[in-house]
Amino acid sequence: MIICRLLIVVCLGFSFCWAEESPLFKQGDRVVFIGDSNTYAAHYVNYIEAAMAVHRPDLELEILNVGLPSETASGLSEPAHPFPRPCVHERLERVLQKTEPDVVIAAYGMNDGMYYPPSAERFTAYREGMTSLIKKVHDSGAKLILLTPPPFDPKPMAKKGVLLPADAAEFSWKAIYEDYDSVLAEFSDWLTGLNDERVELVIDVRTPMVDYTTQKRRSDPDFVMSGDGVHFDEEGHRIIADRLLSQWKIESEKAVPAELEKLVAKRQVILRDAWLTHCGHKRPGTRAGLPLKEAQSKAAAIQREIDQLLP
Repeated sequence: MIICRLLIVVCLGFSFCWAEESPLFKQGDRVVFIGDSNTYAAHYVNYIEAAMAVHRPDLELEILNVGLPSETASGLSEPAHPFPRPCVHERLERVLQKTEPDVVIAAYGMNDGMYYPPSAERFTAYREGMTSLIKKVHDSGAKLILLTPPPFDPKPMAKKGVLLPADAAEFSWKAIYEDYDSVLAEFSDWLTGLNDERVELVIDVRTPMVDYTTQKRRSDPDFVMSGDGVHFDEEGHRIIADRLLSQWKIESEKAVPAELEKLVAKRQVILRDAWLTHCGHKRPGTRAGLPLKEAQSKAAAIQREIDQLLP
């Protein structure tokens, strides 16, 4: 098979063109996204798939999303959480065995500090969890791309008056340490310091989100991309998609039709829910998916609609 290099630079208007070749992907690869609630929300995953459908339909990447809300890589869970947070290591081997990915894209960190102040113990748990994830993915034969955690934006929670100082007795996703972003910055610095011998690629999604927010607040001091500082909106997802695509190097030229994005999102929801159920997990309250074969049949029908929109 031809080894291709994706060269992508994206703007928020979302348009691209193909350039060189990259060893990260080859024709027909199955690319599996795994992560917490921001990956489960899927907008950045969907944008990326839509861009690939427009610019390299012949590459035939199969993109699956098995992100799970509340999940960590560290195995930690704050006492106030309504149920023990699921840990990716409870399901990772099943996901790898059942999805058989060629490339895994993993995004963890937001939940791993448990919304507490910096702690050597929690930082160690995060490093050990990510190190184990790296080994398990590589042992499966897949390549691995790691994303840094996005930033925590304290502004929306400060307006609600629910941020806490470092000496508070207890923290949670509803009562967050006021400088929790310093924890995520520490996690991100460690990830970006990993060398090429440990992981194929680390993509810093934190910096472009911080820079974009800073720029927007020059004219609008109240600008936010999240209602709680943790779960970012579609604008935030666009920045993440932009960053991934720019690291894979696709230059802007053609726009991705809005109707195509909608169909991709519809198809992805069906497959995400089905694959999560098929692989199994321990997070309560997550919507059950269709049996996998039924979901794949429905997804194939949507794919035919997608194909009609492509040149």
